[in-house]
Amino acid sequence: MKILASAAIAAVLVAAAPQIASAQSGASSFKRDKHTSVRQRPRPDYEAAGVRLGAFVAYPRLTVDLERDDNIYAVAADETSDTIWRVKPELALRSDWSRHSLSAFASTSINRYSDNSTENNEEYTLGLNGKLDVVRGAFVTGGLQYQKLTEPRSAPTSPVAALAPIQYELVTAALSGVKEFNRLRLTGDVTSKSYDYEDGRNAAGELDQDFRDRDQYRYGVKADYAVSPDTAFYVSLTGDSRRYDTDSARDSDGYILSAGVDFELAQAIRGQVDAGYMKQTYDNFVTSTGRRVDDITGFSTKTKVEWFPTELTTVTFNATRNIDESVVANSQGFVTTTGSVAVDHELLRNVLLSGQANFGSDDYEGIDREDKRSGAKASVSYLMNRRVGVFLTYTYLKQKSEGANAARSFTDNKLAASLALQF
Repeated sequence: MKILASAAIAAVLVAAAPQIASAQSGASSFKRDKHTSVRQRPRPDYEAAGVRLGAFVAYPRLTVDLERDDNIYAVAADETSDTIWRVKPELALRSDWSRHSLSAFASTSINRYSDNSTENNEEYTLGLNGKLDVVRGAFVTGGLQYQKLTEPRSAPTSPVAALAPIQYELVTAALSGVKEFNRLRLTGDVTSKSYDYEDGRNAAGELDQDFRDRDQYRYGVKADYAVSPDTAFYVSLTGDSRRYDTDSARDSDGYILSAGVDFELAQAIRGQVDAGYMKQTYDNFVTSTGRRVDDITGFSTKTKVEWFPTELTTVTFNATRNIDESVVANSQGFVTTTGSVAVDHELLRNVLLSGQANFGSDDYEGIDREDKRSGAKASVSYLMNRRVGVFLTYTYLKQKSEGANAARSFTDNKLAASLALQF
């Protein structure tokens, strides 16, 4: 893994170094902008104007949500319903420079339950992003973000017996560099995530969550080769190191080796199709019976394809498969597979309709358990003017847990109305 980390850092430095690539033209072989999705399409009459502050523009926004949830604890029986109010002020600050860019953002979400005050919580996000244009075809991006988040009751890692939802802090730092040499593009990136969970409480007293605190590092290199202005093939190698603060038995190292193609065809299709092999090794994990666990290996993918049947409709297909962390005894982790199909339609310039169907499964290693999920989402967005928007969203989620070590199965329905004000 040290070799892989060194290679990633070297790639970042190569991208940052001022060089002149031979035969480099102003047109990139890696742009995929012939088509514009419904969500990406500019709407000047309905976009926030912002407030100019010298070389920066500030974008304040306030959203108020009213949501009805028929199963707030995500349980199989004796469901509890409630009405939730959410107030979400946000502020984004973006540079208005001809080269380079810098942005900062801050947001909070104040969540209040009408009948179950133990579920009340607040969430915060602070972040800073930047881009440095070194020379033509070469740039470096970086970001730093702090979040205080609340773990959803429906999450597979959420303790069922907790009297209140578990909160945690997440600090994310990322650095990447890109350099184009005509038809060849090299990318190096490094990302670190630090998780710090707060202890909860159950009927017996304190519910310790310190065993979940960890640092996760990802570092990788990627090489793309454009065979035409619309198609490029690539290979990538990504390392993944996970280090726990108090439970070193769950420490692991892994990698993902993948290859794929990204494209934009004249027949109104754009996307990235990816296939690879993933492996995560746990050297110190031992079950309660004294058995050492096996490595987790298998097929991996991170695929996204957009289809544009008309200028007013976008259909998006997504599929992912990766290895995630388990908090269950005798299980070192699980393979999670997800897939979705989403449709966005522009009914009017300021009225957007969206629908989505999704599925997923979590297959646990070391124990007999598999969680299967299916869901759907439908929404209507009405942009009244550049300052006011109204949204209506329905969300459905069903989980079925199977096996000798099965967890909870449940269904959940949510209906939310939102009012957004922006300037």
